[in-house]
Parts: sequence; structure tokens; C-alpha cells
Amino acid sequence: MSVRGDAAAAFQFLSRFPVKGDADFSPELLQRSVVYYPLVGAAIGLSAALGAGIAAWLLPAWPAAVITLILWVALTGGLHLDGWMDSADALLSYRTRERMLEIMKDSRVGAMGVLACVLLLLLKASLLAALIEGGSYAELPLLLLPPVWSRWYMVRAMARFPLARGKEGLAASFGGLPARQERRTWLLAALLTLAAAAAPLALGAGSAWPQMLAAAILAPVAALACGTLAARRINSRLGGLTGDVYGALNELLEVLLLLLLVLLQVNL
Repeated sequence: MSVRGDAAAAFQFLSRFPVKGDADFSPELLQRSVVYYPLVGAAIGLSAALGAGIAAWLLPAWPAAVITLILWVALTGGLHLDGWMDSADALLSYRTRERMLEIMKDSRVGAMGVLACVLLLLLKASLLAALIEGGSYAELPLLLLPPVWSRWYMVRAMARFPLARGKEGLAASFGGLPARQERRTWLLAALLTLAAAAAPLALGAGSAWPQMLAAAILAPVAALACGTLAARRINSRLGGLTGDVYGALNELLEVLLLLLLVLLQVNL
């Protein structure tokens, strides 16, 4: 399939953008499409940045942040939030490995999953509110970084960690992901980061260059460090990762990278 077809498959699989394509989501196509996961993240981040800018122009920070978060979740169809809730139900149950994997397969959401989702969304909304209130419109392109690097780490996790269910489940389609796919994904994420960091300077926020530079350097470092720590911990408990865990890692890293942006905004 062409590059365009692989990119379309990534958008169809990870988002609700109206991208046309005849994707059959075969394992081969899914493995080729992972290269474009950061591009999907950039599209989501750019949409969130534009939404935040418009909402902040009309409303106070908190309502603008909640609207931005609604847009963010809508663009993903709640795909990764589902993985976050299922993973919370399983991992916070402190059951045996087999029982935790069974809990993840259950379509119902338990109390721990609901609590984890509510707390995650509250934290995301509060961080978006802080960014909107404390920054300028020219700094909003930095919202591209959390969804770009969280999706890069999903690909790294696919390539670096075993599958908890072996050949069962959707995650099995990514089994044996070539290392070159991870390297290509990193390169695309790096290029998108440079563009996101340069955009505020082009928009006249020259005084904020230390924040832009720090964000461009620290976002991938934080994603790698925090993602690896979380993935190793989960791997030790489940004997591998699942599709739900990939989604949970994405949500975890998005919120941690939003926290990083707020810390840089406050201290630089």
C-alpha cells in the first residue's frame, strides 16, 4: 500500500477524523501505519490548540479548558480512555495475572476504572486551564507535544515489550514490530516537535524561546523515562502488554506531558 494509504489507516485506527480509505486493518497494514502515529497526534494536538484559542477568546480559562478537552476526547473517540479504564480495573484489583487479563477483556467498567477516568479528566482539564490562563495564543502550538510523544511511546512499547496474551487480541497484530518502525516514528515525532517549537516564535512569542526549547528537549525525554517506568512495571505484573495497556500508556503520558508544559510555563 502507498504512504498515503498507510497514513490514512493510522488516522482511521486512532482517531475520528473523516479520512477516507479502504483499510482492512490487516496485521501488515497496522504495522506499517504505526510510523504515522505521531502525525495523528499532531493533528489532534493542533485541533486542540485551535479549539483552545477560540474558546479562550470567548470564555474564561476553565470553561475553555473543558471545551478543549471535550474536543480532544471526541477526536479520539475515547479509544485510549477505554484502555485506561480497563487497565485501571485490572491493575488496581491486585488479582492474579490470569484474573487481571480476564478483567481487561470484560466490556463492563468497574469502580476503579470510573474513578481513574474521572480523576484523569479532571487533571487534564485543570492543566489545560492553567496553560490557557497563564500563556499566550502563540504558545498554544506546544499542545502538539503531548499527543505526539505519547503516541510515539505506544510504538516503542509495541516494539520493546512482549505481548501478555501471545497471539490473542488486537495487540497481537503488532507482535514482532520491526525496530526500524520505531526509529521512523521517532524521526517523524522529532520533526513535528521542531515545527511545534518554532511556531510560537513565528507567531511573535520570541520572549518565550527558553520555554519552547525546554519543551522540545524535555518532552521526548519525559515520555521515554515515564513510559519505560510504567511499561516495565505493568510488564512485570502481566508478563507483557495488551492493547488496553497501550491506550493507558498514551493517556498517562499525555497528562504527564501536559504537567511538564505547565511546570515550564510557571518556572521559565
